[in-house]
Amino acid sequence: MRHTPVLLQEVVEGLNLAPGKYVVDCTLGDAGHAEAILRATAPSGKLLGIDADPVARQRAQEFLHEYRDRVIMVQRSFTYLQEIIAEHHGAQVDVVLFDLGWSMQQVKERGRGFSFMADEPLDMRYDPTSSMTAAELINTSTPDELTRLLRLYGEEARAREIARELIAARPIKSTQDVVRAVMAVYRGRHGKIHPATKTFQAFRIATNNELEVLAAALPQAVAALSSGGRVAVITFHSLEDRIVKQFFKKEPALRLVNKKPLRATAEELRQNPAARSAKLRIAEKV
Repeated sequence: MRHTPVLLQEVVEGLNLAPGKYVVDCTLGDAGHAEAILRATAPSGKLLGIDADPVARQRAQEFLHEYRDRVIMVQRSFTYLQEIIAEHHGAQVDVVLFDLGWSMQQVKERGRGFSFMADEPLDMRYDPTSSMTAAELINTSTPDELTRLLRLYGEEARAREIARELIAARPIKSTQDVVRAVMAVYRGRHGKIHPATKTFQAFRIATNNELEVLAAALPQAVAALSSGGRVAVITFHSLEDRIVKQFFKKEPALRLVNKKPLRATAEELRQNPAARSAKLRIAEKV
């Protein structure tokens, strides 16, 4: 099953795409956005696709096979964006896109530890060659450090209680070890959103240094853009959206294309409920 790209029409229309444009997709994933971009920039447009996840790169190669002459794929974190562009293109680019959502493929792939719906090793790394798994992070952190991570990255109101349960249950090895610790605090009471959602978000963000990587990549994206080029970011929670909003507002080399973030239409939400929290912000280099 292929991941469904969110805000696809809004991305294609908002990026001012045209034949011959050079586009950098920093979060290639299942290449849903990339494929639409390649169609919109045909016949001569080029795409540089970046993803830290080797499985994502392999799947993208399959999905973009017919466009292979116009695509370069790099398995690396976009924290090295300028270096990657310099190595594979050597000039300024027209568009830089970030889709900060994680794909259903990562959720469903056994053994990655992204989902609390399965019982599997607690890994959570996008790049399996990076140093520390989520389990190692939990097992080596102090109670205060765990509390801070849960509050900062998960906005979890009961962070200290959950941290205490995690410490008591160590060594943490699996996703269900974490779920049991959370449910010991919430005692089975919850509404539509599972109580472990915020905790899993917090440890995923911390394991992959997601916010730090984003903050480091945004100025690199601006530096890589040619005048009139556009940078677009799709966010899925308030932490990353705040970083993008503040950066776009304060960066003197940018002007906002959309004053308020674009959201999914009612029709898209009917077809893809996962798009409900997605926000698209676009800015143009002056």
